Amino acid sequence: MRAPLKVYLSFDVEIWCNGWEDLDGRFPAAFERYVYGDSREHGYALPGTLEILNRHGLKGVFFVEPLFAARFGVAHLKTIVDLLGGHDVELHLHPEWADELTPLPFPGAQVKRQHLSYYTREEQEILIRLGLDLLAQAGAGRVNAFRTGSFACNRDTLAALAACGIPCDSSLNEIHPDSGNDLRGQLDFTRPQQIGPITELPMTVFRDGTGRLRPAQVGSCSFAEMRTALEDAHRSGAQHFMVLSHNFEMLRQQRPTPDRVVVRRFEALCAYLAAHPERYQVETLDRTPTLAPDAAACPLPQAPLGATLWRHAEQLWRRVAG
Repeated sequence: MRAPLKVYLSFDVEIWCNGWEDLDGRFPAAFERYVYGDSREHGYALPGTLEILNRHGLKGVFFVEPLFAARFGVAHLKTIVDLLGGHDVELHLHPEWADELTPLPFPGAQVKRQHLSYYTREEQEILIRLGLDLLAQAGAGRVNAFRTGSFACNRDTLAALAACGIPCDSSLNEIHPDSGNDLRGQLDFTRPQQIGPITELPMTVFRDGTGRLRPAQVGSCSFAEMRTALEDAHRSGAQHFMVLSHNFEMLRQQRPTPDRVVVRRFEALCAYLAAHPERYQVETLDRTPTLAPDAAACPLPQAPLGATLWRHAEQLWRRVAG
């Protein structure tokens, strides 16, 4: 009997103000949307996500972006950390916030640079340490894992993580164009692996029914694709499966109302994982995973054509429904 596949339900938790003009005026409404959605108690941002996870007895890995709190106050970040009580809080960074902070975190930060890979190793280390400090002030426990915004890491990111004492990373993504540009051709972005002192758990990708690579992201694939990819990964002997979502992924774009297609996908995924503990072990990253030496031998998971066609039908329905 095969060992259960370790599944990580990871969420990038971010606050965005729909542009960089009038941040102070836009922030209160943005915070409400990205943290609560349409309701402080039941809204389909963090409250809805946590309700579904808790109802099924599952733990999430929440990569929380803290740099906004250096502009708007740690109390807002503490609200997020407190909401996530009982789940795994790790570090996420969007360095676009760096030039919006007073004082600037380092000389030269006044020019907005979107991706962490655009910063020197020393600058990356400063931003990572600032993020760690803000999370600590907000009451988060020890940070053990990291994911950079837009998956835009590079070799310097791994060195900065090691210097900051973070042993686990989940910033590599085979199909994201900004991920690990100076590491491509040297590493297999689809496999968990040890890179020096860093344990790397990349974003899981699978081949959809047309043969194209697809991320295991709740908002980007049908539940049928996710389920069959999970089944195929378990059958092939894979040991780790990284699922991605966001705090706002169950909301309709530019609206606070729920996206019922994505809500149903997430509900179905959690119910499926909870119903099959013999196959799937939903894990957190507060302890660094152990990697098997033969992990690279497992083929990429695949989903059948019917599951992919169902995704296209869902997308069409969303456009028609408005």
